[in-house]
Amino acid sequence: MLDLVLAIVHHVLIFGIFGILFAELMAVRLDVSSATAARIASIDLWYGIFAGAVVIIGFCRANFAAKGWTYYSHNAFFWAKIMTFAGIGLLSVPPTIVFVRWRRAGIAPDDAGIGKVRRYVHVELALFVLMLIFAAAMARGYGEF
Repeated sequence: MLDLVLAIVHHVLIFGIFGILFAELMAVRLDVSSATAARIASIDLWYGIFAGAVVIIGFCRANFAAKGWTYYSHNAFFWAKIMTFAGIGLLSVPPTIVFVRWRRAGIAPDDAGIGKVRRYVHVELALFVLMLIFAAAMARGYGEF
């Protein structure tokens, strides 16, 4: 039962992160108002909360669930998934800093800043798809060493 609960929570959080990233992409447009910029910063806070929860639940799954740490620690796709998730997390830092600045300034962001943030979010979403591919391969036993 623990394995099922951890898997459900993990997957809901992952899909939540994807939804948040997509919401950020849709919200960060050339005509962003100061109020919208503040809402984007609030949405981004949830991104951080979900990401932290994914790491905690994910490592609980790897250690305490059905397959156990030995299965995951010897799988190249597991490590590729972890590294991709870490890369997505690192790429999320510059947009988060920008979102906080927009909120604090209380003014509409400029077009150059918006374009830069959108590029980061596009790359995050592309890597997210790659991470899901790694997860599917790992779950099926590919990549064992």
